[in-house]
Amino acid sequence: MKPQHQLTVGLISDTHGMLRREAVRALTGCDLIVHAGDIGSAAVLQELEQLAPVHAVRGNMDRQSFSAHLPETRAVQVGPQRLYVIHDILALDLNPTVSGFAAVVSGHTHRPELRRSGGVLYFNPGAAGPRRGGLPATVGKMVFLGAEIRAEHILLES
Repeated sequence: MKPQHQLTVGLISDTHGMLRREAVRALTGCDLIVHAGDIGSAAVLQELEQLAPVHAVRGNMDRQSFSAHLPETRAVQVGPQRLYVIHDILALDLNPTVSGFAAVVSGHTHRPELRRSGGVLYFNPGAAGPRRGGLPATVGKMVFLGAEIRAEHILLES
């Protein structure tokens, strides 16, 4: 049983219309899900919404009508912490530390990444859709325990 103040956020990106069963299993039980763009189809969001509330941003490949209402960036409140979500980290046009964000979630590169800088956690869950360039299929999770954030990548074998 998790502590009452613990929140788990599932992180997914670059599905490109493909939602692996293994990704669904990995994200089951999360309190909310963040999709960092290049979703590919409304069906992906609909299926994720069956698991938990979804906060998504539009990626550079999201040109279909379902994605027209999605913002390019989004602030997501997770307990006392705030996440900044953007598809391409190179388009980041604010200072997350000064703006009061605990973490920045991005996608686009298809490369899983986890680093800390200036007191901010930067996390790219990698790509959960079709494999490209020999990169693994991955998703991620962040566990929020008050001011503490623990993050991990989850390798999707299939």
